[in-house]
Amino acid sequence: MLSTGPEDCEYAVEMACSNIRYGPGVSREVGKDLANMKAKKVMLVTDKNLEQLAPVQVVRESLMRENINFEVYSNTRVEPTDESFADAITFAKRGNFDAYLAVGGGSVIDTCKAANLYACNPDAEFLDFVNAPIGKGKPVTSALKPLIAVTTTAGTGSETTGVTIFDYLPLKAKTGIANRALKPTLGVVDPLTLLHLPNRVTCYTGFDVLCHALESFTAIAFNKRFPRPLDPQLRPAYQGSNPISDIWSKHALSICKDYFVRAVNNSEDLEARSEMHLASAFAGIGFGNAGVHLCHGMSYPISGLVKEYKSPDYTPDHPLIPHGLSVVITAPAVFRFIAPACPERHIEAAGILGADITNVKKSDAGAVLSDVLLKYMSELQIPNGISELGYTSDDIPALVAGTLPQERVTKLSPRKVDKDSITHMLEESLTIY
Repeated sequence: MLSTGPEDCEYAVEMACSNIRYGPGVSREVGKDLANMKAKKVMLVTDKNLEQLAPVQVVRESLMRENINFEVYSNTRVEPTDESFADAITFAKRGNFDAYLAVGGGSVIDTCKAANLYACNPDAEFLDFVNAPIGKGKPVTSALKPLIAVTTTAGTGSETTGVTIFDYLPLKAKTGIANRALKPTLGVVDPLTLLHLPNRVTCYTGFDVLCHALESFTAIAFNKRFPRPLDPQLRPAYQGSNPISDIWSKHALSICKDYFVRAVNNSEDLEARSEMHLASAFAGIGFGNAGVHLCHGMSYPISGLVKEYKSPDYTPDHPLIPHGLSVVITAPAVFRFIAPACPERHIEAAGILGADITNVKKSDAGAVLSDVLLKYMSELQIPNGISELGYTSDDIPALVAGTLPQERVTKLSPRKVDKDSITHMLEESLTIY
């Protein structure tokens, strides 16, 4: 693919992902993995709920069989914040660990990544590595400790990526750290860990998978992004759609078509949940290198400015809009907006998801993808727009203000956005059916 943009456009794409081990029961092997790494003291990161469930118990037994010394950190916050990260970082610095083990969903894995990063950079200020413009966006040049991520949701794909996301409380908006150094040494995908997941968690993490795949497939092309970095280590983790990520993203979509609804509706359907676990990893490899764009960019203030909303099947003691819900709620409006920039990709994605794309015109690309998304959303009982999450038209200026700093992802939109276009998409998302 040759660049057709400005002379200083990017011309290369760099593939990075964790080693992945997949199979029912493979989480029993992590003790042996850490023994093989010569780990002497391990920080086991999980959350209060999972700490009492089978996935963590299996891992603890594996560590004890190998006589691995470990300490459990279970204060992970669902949808972590800079403050909850700071607590985990303090624990990590005090413990002087030589390896890290995360057992949980994206919140747990992201917290573990942050603990590893800052324990290995004890003199760094917190904002040093946080994405610009909120943070300084410095590259990570130090070697981090080994990190094994046992993923217990079919959603975030964090076991494959060098990205960690959190709510930055001073701005009431999500941001993150994105650097290849953060990617786990090994991502463990054990379908047996999914059998504990309730309906809404399976649903919202599944929509995160779907949006990861769609956003990475429709992101700006890697060779249209500029300026290219002067130093390869400054090449961002999110590089735009590219021929390698496309393969993973499209395959994740095809799995969603066949197994997503089944996985949500039947907690004992191990085949469907296993396939969605793979789809999460595949989409993670796709977006971990291509990036996401507007659905995620607008999701950050939607979740960060939550008022009183609490979702069934989630048990935090604070208001919470689950990440996957905050992402998918604007997706129909987003894909209608960006479709003119890459209509062929919208039509292709809609076809993979099951839409009849026979004789679909390019001018209808956004509508056909939006319609198929709305069918999935309706069947799986997604709330009717951000109004049902507690927002009104009066809140839109604040949601726009929270989206504008998310340049790490919004700049990956294939169609340029501004305050007015973001406002329009949020207005369309007040009600969606």
